[in-house]
Amino acid sequence: MPDTSTIIPALQIIGLTKRFGEKVAVNSVDLTVPRGSFFGLVGPNGAGKTTTLSMATGLLRPDSGSVAVHGLDVWSNLVDAKKKIGVLSDGVRLFDRLTGLQLVTYAGLLSGMERSVVAERAADLLELFDLDAVSGTLVVDYSAGMTKKVALACALIHAPELLVLDEPFESVDPVSGANIRDILHGFVESGGTVIVSSHAMDLVQRMCDHVAVIADGRVLASGTTDEVRGSSTLEDRFVELVGGRRHGRGPEWLRIS
Repeated sequence: MPDTSTIIPALQIIGLTKRFGEKVAVNSVDLTVPRGSFFGLVGPNGAGKTTTLSMATGLLRPDSGSVAVHGLDVWSNLVDAKKKIGVLSDGVRLFDRLTGLQLVTYAGLLSGMERSVVAERAADLLELFDLDAVSGTLVVDYSAGMTKKVALACALIHAPELLVLDEPFESVDPVSGANIRDILHGFVESGGTVIVSSHAMDLVQRMCDHVAVIADGRVLASGTTDEVRGSSTLEDRFVELVGGRRHGRGPEWLRIS
């Protein structure tokens, strides 16, 4: 077996901090994502997950700390680092007045690829995501699942080594979700690394081999999924770490009998 201590991580975050006014959104976060892992990032709303991922992928400049992708410092080598990263951000609007084919082609050309290479890869990705039949349809007319898939195709077209996905399964039907998971597992099996931010604990437990729990801008636990959850489920371990659960049956007037 190779010495894993000498393998450069897919993502290395050290002391990452971000403030918005008086609020510390991310508080000196340290995180290591092993190369070839399927890594889940979980936390309550407002925990700092999206802010952390935005800084890790070169979308938001940190106040302090460092980020390296495959050993390359992101903020010192932003253009080269972004070539290694594919990003699917939650809530970011697509150019939905383009067709699916036009949108994926645009993403490829924006990455500086040759038009002939973009055309070949766009066709391959649309077929892979079962979107070839609607490649000429405007994205605005796509379902939520189709929209997620075309956005993922845009993130993959430049063949990144690291894929960072913020809530990729939100509003996605079970069939589309299963298809997306199969594609992501195939990406990892081929040597890629996937980071998924999600609220769905059961999904993360089944899908990811590593996980980190983040709350109030700090990492509370990180490691393999089995190490983090211990003898309980990931959801129970999450609640134990984060706190805030209320035990009660509700007001009297809500009880039927």
